[in-house]
Amino acid sequence: MEEPATRSVARVTGCALWGLETALVTVEADVANGLPQFTVVGLPDAAVQEARERVRAAIRNSGFEFPLRRVTVNLAPAERKKEGTGFDLAIALAILRASKQLAQEVEALCLGELALDGALRPVRGAMPRVRRALEHGLHAVFVAHENAAEAAALGADAFAFADLRAVVAHVEGRVRAAPSPMPAPPPPPVWPVDLADIAGQETPKRALELAAAGGHDLLLIGPPGTGKTLLARALPSILPPFEPDELLAASAIHSVAGTGDPEHPLLAARPFRSPHHTASRLALVGGGTPPRPGEVSLAHGGALFLDEIAEFSPTVLETLREPLEEGWVTISRAGTTATYPARFTLIGAMNPCPCGMAGDVDRECRCLPEAIDRYRGRLSGPLLDRIDLRVHVPRVPYEELRATASTRESSATVRERVRAARERMGLRLAGTGRRANAELTVAEVRRHCALDATADTLAAEAMRSRRLSARGFHRVLRVARTVADLAGVERVRAADLAQALLLRAEP
Repeated sequence: MEEPATRSVARVTGCALWGLETALVTVEADVANGLPQFTVVGLPDAAVQEARERVRAAIRNSGFEFPLRRVTVNLAPAERKKEGTGFDLAIALAILRASKQLAQEVEALCLGELALDGALRPVRGAMPRVRRALEHGLHAVFVAHENAAEAAALGADAFAFADLRAVVAHVEGRVRAAPSPMPAPPPPPVWPVDLADIAGQETPKRALELAAAGGHDLLLIGPPGTGKTLLARALPSILPPFEPDELLAASAIHSVAGTGDPEHPLLAARPFRSPHHTASRLALVGGGTPPRPGEVSLAHGGALFLDEIAEFSPTVLETLREPLEEGWVTISRAGTTATYPARFTLIGAMNPCPCGMAGDVDRECRCLPEAIDRYRGRLSGPLLDRIDLRVHVPRVPYEELRATASTRESSATVRERVRAARERMGLRLAGTGRRANAELTVAEVRRHCALDATADTLAAEAMRSRRLSARGFHRVLRVARTVADLAGVERVRAADLAQALLLRAEP
């Protein structure tokens, strides 16, 4: 048996990340007598295994000695795979502590990748990892400068360092670093399109207002050049502001994806994502090794705009069914599973046929009936049934195009109505974790969307004439509830239901 003096164990805290799920990890380093060997255990992935060479070179190039003994690093608990390069700093500090080159205990969450020269590099997902540390009472965080704003924005004592040598000097008290300040709030968003910029199109504008207020999915159908894309890009200007917990959740996703602003880690406004129609399934819903969030998750809390939606691969579009229905997406890979929230408002735009002229009174459609059926069939029935609002966008008469923008309703006016409607929904759904009428459960639809005798007769006729599915009927009721909320009335009226039915046109 080896003498106690010949071995030493040190512990430093790191954090593992799977999707948005996190867990604190105790990085244990044992330095014992024996042939020189460096082993990492605790279900590390390839990136963590490669940390052995990065850490060895970083320690040597920072002016320290790498122990010429048997070095074992354990990432505990060991029952789940550890991924990524974020453990480098914790491993290096644990080895320095175990080899007596670091005299003080490290009482902080350590996040960072090490370069071969000892420089500290940022890691993805700092925000959810810091949040987990704060929940466990660990307020000090050691990170690279690029991650400091994310940690400070959550209220942590974020100490930013340039390299491993600076971290050791701070721990030993030789050169004390000051916590990074709380980042300045991002500048107010500048909307590229205002509703007042759009001539005519009163019915599509009303549908856009309902989509913003109730979180309802919307499909815009019309000939080329009628303003479908312009309408969709006006949506961010009328979306309600983030609630604090929504803001943190949406910002954390962008932190994990590495798409956030290092200077302003909290999003300035609800996201608006617009992938190209050639996007793959992996790009849309996420994936890869390790799994990363896709466009549906990056749009969480905001909107996902699919321009020319019928040009997307049908296989890709079918992957939207789960997030549209459930509000989350699960990515499973060998040995790991990641779940990302994906509660977004889907805005789709499409032509009525391949040439785009079907139904246009001014231009003739030259498409064969079979070609039109194939084109429209690219949106499957189950996917189409999940879209609450389906609106035709006609051509705008010359007189309306010439009218001045001052005569049209601005986004600021509509946004105030949307905000007031969201407040009513929030009071109704308090304590449920849901915020908008599009998220009402079937039981809540029955309770909050009760119809009077006139509205009930209208609903029965609509079910027969339109052959609505049970899902479609409930979605109509949710839209009617939003119409009533925008009007400031508590009970759904026949006029509210009629408007919801009018805005659920067939493609």
